[in-house]
Amino acid sequence: MYKDETFYVYMISNRKNGIIYIGMTGNIKQRIIQYKKKYTRGFANKYELDVLVYFEKFEIATDAIKREKQLKKWNRQWKINLINDLNPDWNDLSNFFI
Repeated sequence: MYKDETFYVYMISNRKNGIIYIGMTGNIKQRIIQYKKKYTRGFANKYELDVLVYFEKFEIATDAIKREKQLKKWNRQWKINLINDLNPDWNDLSNFFI
């Protein structure tokens, strides 16, 4: 279906233990820039979400979509625990991409 592409499921926030948004993209660099420059409309822009606190990498789009849907069904504490396991200070991980 897709070849030589990478897909990401990510979580952005506004601060540690703040609001969490989960998304999926095939171009994480571009997506992060959109958040940082406030080019997005809707939920992320309304709550000033621009800190990349978590991401997962996939080679197959359908796997990424499946994971995104799974994470969105999780309760808030599970999401916080997942972030804290890999990024306990909720540092901005966007420097891996931009």
